[in-house]
Amino acid sequence: MTAEMRALLLTRYGGPEAAELRSAARPIPGPGQLLVRVRAAGLNPVDFKTREGKLKVIQRYSLPVVMGNELAGVVEAMGAGVTRFAIGDRIFARVPKSSMGAFAEYAVLPEPVAAAIPPSLDFETAAGVPLAGLTALQALRDELDLRPGSRVFIPGGAGGVGTFAIQIAKWLGAEVTTTASLRGKALVERLGADVVIDYTAQDFADQVRDMDGVFDLVGGDTLAKSFGVVKPGAKVVSVAALPEPQTAFKDLNRGPALAALFWLASYTLRARARRHGATYRYLFMHPSGSELTELARLIEQGKLEPVIDRVFPFDQIGEAFAHLESGRAKGKVVVRIAD
Repeated sequence: MTAEMRALLLTRYGGPEAAELRSAARPIPGPGQLLVRVRAAGLNPVDFKTREGKLKVIQRYSLPVVMGNELAGVVEAMGAGVTRFAIGDRIFARVPKSSMGAFAEYAVLPEPVAAAIPPSLDFETAAGVPLAGLTALQALRDELDLRPGSRVFIPGGAGGVGTFAIQIAKWLGAEVTTTASLRGKALVERLGADVVIDYTAQDFADQVRDMDGVFDLVGGDTLAKSFGVVKPGAKVVSVAALPEPQTAFKDLNRGPALAALFWLASYTLRARARRHGATYRYLFMHPSGSELTELARLIEQGKLEPVIDRVFPFDQIGEAFAHLESGRAKGKVVVRIAD
């Protein structure tokens, strides 16, 4: 008899009603995989964009599918060949894009994407680290190549990715300019932001100049104006706009057909970047247990503080989505799957 579990299943693409909390078959780990008893899971914009069908061109799932992209929990069982973990270990992970599965009482994931939870973190806090933390690390270190003395603009610094980005940029030695409302100003200053612009009262385009790079978390007009605040030859990296050809090859391991589609979709953005002597890059981050271990080390050293906005019980995951989609969250939104 197949064991059951509770899970949030995407049954069709659409609004909140397209995701249902119900019973599903408990997964079984294969070779090189961990079965994790999930204790908490983080919510991210990629979750509601997936639900709405906005990412179908990037990843098309066979429905119904268990949603969720990051988790924290305890290793319950292992497939053959697992060497880094043992039953009972506390782990956290950004699960593979191809499978999802974090919004459930049990999840299966490949060993290389997992890392040990830092001893100082509880499950709820740990669950908010993987996706946003890895996104910030990969954008700032790998794409923007921040170094001591670099000047970086991070609009939207009080959000889930932004709170990690400010701290990681400071760890890399950069000077950080960000935008926040008055409600978020104290938070981003505490995290290390050097210059904070109140986006409700000021236009950053009138004040920000000669940046070595931009990490855009907002998209829209904010991204459009960001090309005008960088030095010639600088890069603007976004996680809130349209993919460009490198996204297909570098982030998704896909071929020329998808790259051509992204070339067309991003043409206006890339043209705007060229007019300002800048380059545009859309980042679709990749799971990495080794990089997550780096973030865990920074947390234990007191150099990185995960910021959690609210923790919701699993039964209220619909309310958690609504709160995330409202845009009011300061830090990460997390769901407690089990006590």
